[in-house]
Amino acid sequence: MSKADQAGGLAPSVVVTGLGATTPLGGDVASTWSAMLAGTSGVRRITEDWAESLPVKIAAPSAVDPVEVIGRVQARRMDRYETLALVAAREAWADAGSPEVDPWRLGVTVTSGIGGIGSTLTAYDTLRDRGWNRISPYTVPMLMPNGAAGWISIELGARAGAHAPVSACASGAEAIGYGIDMIRAGRADIVVAGGSEAAIMALNIGAFASMRAMSTRNDEPERASRPFDKGRDGFVLGEGAGVVILESHEHAQARGARIYAVAAGAGYTSDGYHISHGSPDGAGVERAILACLADAGLSPQQIAHVNAHATSTPEGDPLEARALVNVFGPDSGVVVSATKSMTGHLLGGSGAIETVATILALRDKMAPPTINLDDPDDDMGIDIATKAQPLTPPADGTPMAALKNSFGFGGHNVALAFTEYFPA
Repeated sequence: MSKADQAGGLAPSVVVTGLGATTPLGGDVASTWSAMLAGTSGVRRITEDWAESLPVKIAAPSAVDPVEVIGRVQARRMDRYETLALVAAREAWADAGSPEVDPWRLGVTVTSGIGGIGSTLTAYDTLRDRGWNRISPYTVPMLMPNGAAGWISIELGARAGAHAPVSACASGAEAIGYGIDMIRAGRADIVVAGGSEAAIMALNIGAFASMRAMSTRNDEPERASRPFDKGRDGFVLGEGAGVVILESHEHAQARGARIYAVAAGAGYTSDGYHISHGSPDGAGVERAILACLADAGLSPQQIAHVNAHATSTPEGDPLEARALVNVFGPDSGVVVSATKSMTGHLLGGSGAIETVATILALRDKMAPPTINLDDPDDDMGIDIATKAQPLTPPADGTPMAALKNSFGFGGHNVALAFTEYFPA
C-alpha cells in the first residue's frame, strides 16, 4: 500500500506491533539482529556422544537454553520446541506493550514442522526400558505440533482460536499468513503468530543425512551453510523460535501502539510434484510470489528486499533464484539475503525467524548479509548481499516493501510481503 493510499484513507488492515525470537545467534530479537548484521555464524560442532557415529556432526543450537528463561518446573511439562516458542511469544507480547484485548478477539497461530519429536523419542525409550506406567502424563501434549499454540493461548487467555498449520519448512511462514487472514476475516483483533523447532538429535540428523540433504563440512562448522555458493553440500540443522504480533490497524491505532510494519499480504501454492523435491520448473515458487504481490497490492518494482528460503542445498537454491529472476527481472536491484547461512535451517521455525529479520530490515533499511558466499552460482541474475547492505527507499516516496519466501517438503510454497508503515 502506497503512502498516498494511506493518506487518502485506505489504511492497511494488518500491522506488526511486536517481535520475539530465540535463535542460534541470540536469546532475543536484539541480540539475534545485531549478530545477524555482523555476519555471525551460530553453527558449531556437536560435542554430545550421540553424534560420534553420524556422518553429520554440526548443528546450530539455540544460543540460550529456554529452560533458563521459563524455569524447570514449567519446562518439565513441555517439549523443548514448546519452551522455545513460549520464550519468543513472551518477548513479542511484551514488545507489543502487553496489550489489553478482549480474549475472544485474541488468536494464536504458532506451529512447528515436526513437533515434539524429542518427547516422542524419550517416551518410547521409557516404554521400552521401564514400562508404560512410567511414561509422563504430559507426553501427548508435549509431542503435539499444536502444543506450542495451546500453551501460548493458555498463558495469554486467547480464545479467538489457536491454530498450528503444518507444512514442513514452510510452517512458520504459513502460520503468519494464516494470522493475517484471521484478522482480515474479522475473527480477531490481535494474533500471536510464528513457528518453533527443536529437532537437533540423532534420529533427525541421521534421517536427513540418509537423504543426502545435510552438509558434512564437519571440520568447518561456521562455513558449512553456504546458500547460492557452488561449494554448498546441504543444509545445517538449527533450532529456535520466532513470533510476531499481528494486529488490526484500527486496534493498534486506538491503543497508540508502536507499529513496525504493514503485514501486506501472503501467497500460497503447492507443487504437486514430489514429496521432498521442488518442481524443477519453479512454477509453484514463482506463482506463490506473484499471488503474494497481488494479495498485497504491490508490483514487483516496489520490492526492495527478499529474505530467501535458500537452505544451501544444491538443487533448491538455483530453483529459487530462477523464480526471483522470472518475477523481478534479471539484475533488478532487489537485494537478496540468505540468513540461513548464519542460523542454519530451523525447519518449521525458519520462516518465522526470517520474517522477524525481514521486518527489521525494513525498519533499519538494511539487508543482513549472506555469509560463506565465496563462489556464487553462475548467472544467477540476483543481487545477493554478502555484507550488511543499505536498502534504497523508492524514489516516489512510496513505502519500501520486502518479501519472505518459505518452502517445505510436500511441495508447499509460501511468500509473505511487508511494507514500511507511514503514520497518517
